[in-house]
Amino acid sequence: MCKAPDTSRFVQITAAISFLVASMAASAQAQTRYNVGRAATPAEIRARDISIAPDGTGLPPGRGSVAEGRVVYRNKCASCHGDRGQGIADFPALVGGQGTLTSRTPLQTVGSFWPYATTVWDYIHRAMPYQRPGTLSNGEVYAVTAYILNMNHIIPANAELSEKTLAGVRMPNRDGFVADPRPDVSRSPAGSAHRPTDASRKSRN
Repeated sequence: MCKAPDTSRFVQITAAISFLVASMAASAQAQTRYNVGRAATPAEIRARDISIAPDGTGLPPGRGSVAEGRVVYRNKCASCHGDRGQGIADFPALVGGQGTLTSRTPLQTVGSFWPYATTVWDYIHRAMPYQRPGTLSNGEVYAVTAYILNMNHIIPANAELSEKTLAGVRMPNRDGFVADPRPDVSRSPAGSAHRPTDASRKSRN
């Protein structure tokens, strides 16, 4: 009587060999050096380390007034966002919407939705103007941030912003964000998620 071959032993040996070959290939790949590029210099790393925390950590020295920002905005921002920050076509409005977040037609703008003035500065610094992002000087960014906040009635017309004062600006929707409860997400304000709250309902018009 013929005995059936033991295929399970064959499968185990095959799997072991496959694992060994894959491990050797991965190890060889990890050790391969292609001599492409070079290590970044400290100066190059600093040039790209431009993130700004909600509390103002990372803000560079500089200053800018509402009056100066009006000129910068007119020359470099109004063609997309409108002369009053109302937005044009696909370019979003920057002004208005306060008190609308819990309505059927919420309007998310700098004045109604953004929780930190420092985030406004950070976004303008790294991403604006749309055609030439990153070309504004620090002073121009402080100035245009001041003008946008003034258009939203958050700071007065004679205000001046700097790295020392920007974080002290309280945005209307500061309390409209809550910490993300997921364990793999930072509990800092930067890792917050928006949820309509009483603070949203009390936003000024």
